[in-house]
Amino acid sequence: MRTVAAVAALVLVTSSSHLPVADAFVTTTVRPPPPSSASYSSASSAWTSLDMASRKRQKIVSRTNWADRGTYVDREGGESSSSSSSRHRPGRDGGGRGSDTATATGTATATGTATGMTFQLDATKNQMIVTPIRSIDGTVTLPGSKSLSNRCLLLAALSSGTTRVLNLLESDDIKYMLGALDALGVEVTRDGTTSAIVTGRGGPIDSPLASSDPSSTSSSPPQPLELFLGNAGTAMRPLAAALCMGDGNFVLDGVPRMRERPISDLIDGLRQLGADVNCVEGTGCPPVTIRGKRLGGGISRMASISGRMSSQFLSSLLMAAPLVDGDVTISIKDELISAPYVSLTIGLMRKFGVDVRVEGDMDGTPTFVVTSDQRYTSPMSILVEGDASSASYFLAGAAITGGTVTVVGCGSESVQGDVAFADVLERMGASITWSPDSITCTRDPTVRLRGIDVDCGAIPDAAMTLAVVALFADGPTTIRNVYSWRLKETERMKAIVAECTKLGASVEEYDDYCIITPPVGNRVNDDVVIETYDDHRMAMTFALAACGGVTVNVHDPGCTAKTFPTYFDMLGSISS
Repeated sequence: MRTVAAVAALVLVTSSSHLPVADAFVTTTVRPPPPSSASYSSASSAWTSLDMASRKRQKIVSRTNWADRGTYVDREGGESSSSSSSRHRPGRDGGGRGSDTATATGTATATGTATGMTFQLDATKNQMIVTPIRSIDGTVTLPGSKSLSNRCLLLAALSSGTTRVLNLLESDDIKYMLGALDALGVEVTRDGTTSAIVTGRGGPIDSPLASSDPSSTSSSPPQPLELFLGNAGTAMRPLAAALCMGDGNFVLDGVPRMRERPISDLIDGLRQLGADVNCVEGTGCPPVTIRGKRLGGGISRMASISGRMSSQFLSSLLMAAPLVDGDVTISIKDELISAPYVSLTIGLMRKFGVDVRVEGDMDGTPTFVVTSDQRYTSPMSILVEGDASSASYFLAGAAITGGTVTVVGCGSESVQGDVAFADVLERMGASITWSPDSITCTRDPTVRLRGIDVDCGAIPDAAMTLAVVALFADGPTTIRNVYSWRLKETERMKAIVAECTKLGASVEEYDDYCIITPPVGNRVNDDVVIETYDDHRMAMTFALAACGGVTVNVHDPGCTAKTFPTYFDMLGSISS
């Protein structure tokens, strides 16, 4: 048996350089160096996600300039599987376990019953050589959830009191959030590598550059603080909403791909509440400029937004609502995708002392009310669940090879929608066993995986893993309701079609779904170079093609640092 620790240093690095922004502000930039740097020195970073848009089912003929747009990355999912299984019914409300005695090991581990493999990095070509995998067997203790980690950090910063956040994910996206909080003057003390103690502000966060001298007669606007958030959607969107409620000017920016990720629905909702916030380049995407001000007066405020593009916009508005002096009502005017992520947000807010009243059906056009008599209060400590999206890779490996894998850290009581991926594997012929805190997957090697037709609107991240599992099924697999793939870290629909085709599959691409027909005899092509498009999930997903008994060369494997820096070590430790 082998145990491999998945640990990486969370750090804070700031710089005075900044990206150009079309604004009259004189900016002070807080911009950590690229998280892929060889070393760090303290604690900082950030991230966010995007979900879905239209439900058109028109076949795609072409898409211009995709190659130019597909080199950076994004994320988040939601909803329940179409599986009829009743074993997965998330029973807890909230993104973590609030307790003043919560404990965590602070380290993700993999214990393999297999002999273990070490994948080699070809530094010259920047490729991870994933050699043929015959079986995947073992137990994986998952790293913390990315979505929950950044939500917990922000709510802890907005709360009164001190919060110890346990089992934080160690990744680039979390470093961006930590770096932003540090730049904003929030006191965060690292307590080991995967926990942090956050001293809350007890309300809105003001810019440290805002004038503290009420007698100042200067006519110049306060100097804006620029926060560089990389491609971290879970940092960009919630911070954009929260900083509108404090005093001071801000510019939120990121990598080129972040400048292509829509945020206009969130901006529109914030303006309806009275915020002064803009997409400075007029594209509906970052950079975002904020002239923060306290939204006071004790008046009720309302906003109506679309829920089709991303559940993160609604989650961001909800998390910012208690910072307003007055009742806040937010309604969905069309449909709400990724509803489980909204439920996760509401449950986490409850752990920090704020209740959200939900009126109507979450599957329809619900309305959310946050009353003015509530403020965030520290739960003292909170334990972040294991990342359910990361669980999908190991569960899929067991399903493909006929091995047995148990993932520990999320299970039948998980609040994360992506645990429903296990139900999808069960429909394909795998055997799934649930416990409150774990999921076990195995498959009788004499029984082939079945091709299925499944709505993955609730689990778009885990649905990417399904694309590779489909290569080993007995017939076509249709993955529906994943328009959000086109709006993530890269244009994932195009990327998945391209890489599955390289491996020998036949893929039909439509606007929000695709049909993957596996290679004849499930014989995937050998020695293929997988392009990852700077997308962590492309790298982790397509490494599993090696389960077909072939070598897979994963280009730019370092992109996994966004959410799972030690992925290849963990995968190798339970492979043979």
